[in-house]
Amino acid sequence: MNLFSFFKKTEKTGADSTVGSEELLDNETVDDENGEVETALSFHPNWIIPQEQEYVFRFLSNELEPLKPYQLSLSGIDIDKDEATGNWVVKAFFRSSVPSEVTMGNVELFLTGKDGKVHAAKEFDFKELGTIPAKSARPWVFVFEEATQLVEEPPGEDWTLNFNVQSLAAHSLDLDPVWDKSLSTEQKESLKQLLDNLPKLKPSEVNFTGFQTHFKEDGGLDVAVLVRNGHKREINLEKLPLEVTDATGQIVCQGTFNLPPLNVKANTSKPWTFTFPKEVIQVKNPDLSSWAARVPQK
Repeated sequence: MNLFSFFKKTEKTGADSTVGSEELLDNETVDDENGEVETALSFHPNWIIPQEQEYVFRFLSNELEPLKPYQLSLSGIDIDKDEATGNWVVKAFFRSSVPSEVTMGNVELFLTGKDGKVHAAKEFDFKELGTIPAKSARPWVFVFEEATQLVEEPPGEDWTLNFNVQSLAAHSLDLDPVWDKSLSTEQKESLKQLLDNLPKLKPSEVNFTGFQTHFKEDGGLDVAVLVRNGHKREINLEKLPLEVTDATGQIVCQGTFNLPPLNVKANTSKPWTFTFPKEVIQVKNPDLSSWAARVPQK
């Protein structure tokens, strides 16, 4: 299908989403700049635009609301479903009110319906859009394949294409309020150092890394674990099977925990303590000089 066959309508069905440029770029905003910024239409240098198609783009561009200084925006135009492949073809303007050229790398985008729920999510390489001139709007096609779609049909109207700002953040420590209050500054710093020294998670990987054990007076075993979330979305754990193995590879204990639920933010690790009662301890005097906590394999 010809690229420009996707751009036929002059009525937008999508809404706009906007973030401050400092959330996606290594730039500093100028506090004394205010007012509104009109964005000029900009085409990718490799696009050869038919005259009638340029009219459609200019009409759509002229309808866009001004931005505030130092903003990046995705302004939804329309969505087509490719019946042959099942792909959702999302047309939008990538807009910048930054007073200098903008280039970006990989950023995850969320496609949300008017109910605010995520309908699709995918990481895009914004280098493909090329260098975006200062204060401009560039039309682009974002394709969401079936594997990236979370519902059967694309949203109809009032949908939004959103930047997942969290996808660009460094992996960080997510402390539950109880942990935040109970840990000293030194203990928090030790956890951060532990986290920094762990192998990098694969995309969408969830990992359990044990870092401390303690036998209680009643014979139960406290196991402190970092729940590591490599997803670019929050995960919620309500029931978790877990087992602990010692230095010899023996299973020391295992059980299933009902959680409150345990919420772990996107791209973070949360420390949590799991207590195994005395009744489930299977090894007397286990060698915990080296140990691991893991979800049992079926």
